[in-house]
Amino acid sequence: MVQPAASGLSAGDGYLAATRQGSVRGPGQRPRRRAPCHLKGADMSYTPPEIWTWDAESGGKWAKLNRPIAGPTHDKELPVGQHPFQLYSLATPNGVKVTVLFEELLAAGHAGAEYDAWLIRIQDGDQFGSGFVDVNPNSKIPALMDRSGPEPVRVFESGAILLHLAEKFDAFLGPRAVRPEMLSWLFWQMGSAPYLGGGFGHFYAYAPEPMEYPINRFAMEVKRQLDVLDRTLADRRYLAGDDYTIADMANWAWYGQLALGRQYEAGTFLQVESYENVQRWAKEIDARPAVQRGRMVNRMTGAPETQLHERHDASDFETSTQDKVGGA
Repeated sequence: MVQPAASGLSAGDGYLAATRQGSVRGPGQRPRRRAPCHLKGADMSYTPPEIWTWDAESGGKWAKLNRPIAGPTHDKELPVGQHPFQLYSLATPNGVKVTVLFEELLAAGHAGAEYDAWLIRIQDGDQFGSGFVDVNPNSKIPALMDRSGPEPVRVFESGAILLHLAEKFDAFLGPRAVRPEMLSWLFWQMGSAPYLGGGFGHFYAYAPEPMEYPINRFAMEVKRQLDVLDRTLADRRYLAGDDYTIADMANWAWYGQLALGRQYEAGTFLQVESYENVQRWAKEIDARPAVQRGRMVNRMTGAPETQLHERHDASDFETSTQDKVGGA
């Protein structure tokens, strides 16, 4: 039986899927690839029952993370730090969007954007704790508590968090004249990335058995999306024009990193180098110091010096990466 989507990630994110399949195997290691197979025989004869039922036992070791219901599984309050913003996240593409924006805000001089970033270990079910569910009833990262005002405000969904912060600080929104274009590209990413992560990424890199039809179906869609971006970026520096905005941050976390060969070991398969305008845009954003810092926050994979499990102060980038503190 095909399992329900692993809870804790949006449909696009693949960290838990990789962990569940044994694909995240240590710092710097990539997902395990398998030889493709065709849909034949029994695979083509499946007839859905009149009523779908959940086979909890088929979840194996990770059954507790795959379920067709919402709500908390255990009582656990979330930690709260000293800063106005409390972020509960993991460095998947959706998590990276938000930490990049926080670091960009701070780099731009918005001292009020100081934040504590707490690691949510979705492989351990942290997203089902009662405190996390209070912040995000959908039990997916990232989730934000804005404590900068008289009353705490919760914000969930990565696009909503980006827009909330950008509007709060009146930053990275672009000129008023291009605001509709910026919002269009922000929401384009929110609607398109699930085809990249939950669709292509799952079937290409993480599914129990690789199958030709879904891989081809989602590869076609991802390449179409890359072409949409490439054509758009042919005559403009950034997605909304001359100004770097939250639309670029959101799209870069997914499509920029895909273009740079950081997603699913799929660069050659998708011929990402052929999208020259996307390549130029992705590399320019990747070179920004705030983006490089944002990628490190709440990161649990890669070289130890690139992993900052929790961020509570700007000095943490120098003193608290995994190569300096060790441990899990």
